[in-house]
Amino acid sequence: MNPCAFVNFVSLLACDIAKDKSQDEVAFLAAFFTQLGDTLATLALFKDDC
Repeated sequence: MNPCAFVNFVSLLACDIAKDKSQDEVAFLAAFFTQLGDTLATLALFKDDC
C-alpha cells in the first residue's frame, strides 16, 4: 500500500471511530489503541517467547 494512502486511511478511520463519541471516550480509545500498538510492537520483538 502506498504510504500516503495508508496515512489517509488511518486518519479517516480515526475520524469515523471518533464520530458521535464524547471527548472522554475518544481519549480512552486513544490510550487503548496506543497500548495495543506498543504491546504488539514489543511482542513482535519476542515472538518466540509468546
